Amino acid sequence: MDWQALTLTLRLATLVSAALLCLGLPIAYWITYSRWRWKFLIEAVVALPLVLPPTVLGFYVLIALGPRSPLGRFWQALTGHTLAFTFEGLLLGSILYSLPFAVQPFAASFAAVDRRLLAASATLGASNWRTFFRIILPLSGAGVLTGVVLSFAHTLGEFGVVLMVGGNIPGVTRTVSIDIYDKVQAVDYASANLTALVLLVISFVALSSVYAINRGVFFLGVNQTRLRGENGGEPRA
Repeated sequence: MDWQALTLTLRLATLVSAALLCLGLPIAYWITYSRWRWKFLIEAVVALPLVLPPTVLGFYVLIALGPRSPLGRFWQALTGHTLAFTFEGLLLGSILYSLPFAVQPFAASFAAVDRRLLAASATLGASNWRTFFRIILPLSGAGVLTGVVLSFAHTLGEFGVVLMVGGNIPGVTRTVSIDIYDKVQAVDYASANLTALVLLVISFVALSSVYAINRGVFFLGVNQTRLRGENGGEPRA
């Protein structure tokens, strides 16, 4: 078991989830509430990683991070080394690859918020920011949690983008998925099985937790609705 690869993978997944929480919320908000007629183009761009082969996305990210690109030249002038085949480059590629796994649950939860509450907030003079933090975000907690955990779990199993953008540098870009591949190539099935099992357990626990939380919220809402109907208004204790 390569604990260094596991630690690096968990660190990468945590940073990707945190970054997508910050980036995904405003993107999802704009997608949900924007009235721009061409916004479907932005939605398509955000969803591209869902259908695009990881090697294709990884190739273009690698080109964008290379020393001949504006971003690559800027990073090299700033740090003295290229952005490709570094942890920072791997982080950027992982954020792009996992973007739809965060944005789509965020947007779906925002769209489910009752528009009458937003209209009431606007009538009371609340700003868009205040309405978002006081109404939309609290009511979208389950969807936000789902997006964060999905992006975390998705990053754990990345392979194509990781290999294209980060390579296989121990302690720098070598993740668990790359480690499993190397062990299989070396016919070390026992070690590969142990590493894959650990990754499987982590992913299963993360997704099970999300489903459990969402199902609890759902049934709470169903029960409250049913009780209101039975009692003609207020839920029964």
